[in-house]
Amino acid sequence: MIHKGVEFSVTQFVAGVWKWRFQIGDRVFMGKTEAKLDLLAIRRVQLRIDRELNNLERRRSSGRGDGD
Repeated sequence: MIHKGVEFSVTQFVAGVWKWRFQIGDRVFMGKTEAKLDLLAIRRVQLRIDRELNNLERRRSSGRGDGD
């Protein structure tokens, strides 16, 4: 799946637990979320992507760049 140009995956780990993964630049983000519905798990990953993109933009606009 793709959200705002970021490819991500969400797979069911066990009942009610979903593993997710996405990459922005050279940084890889992985984790788990609890949700009964796959659409809720997907939405949570999309929100995480939004947060990371916002953090990246904030760092760039403050002149810090990646990894600083």
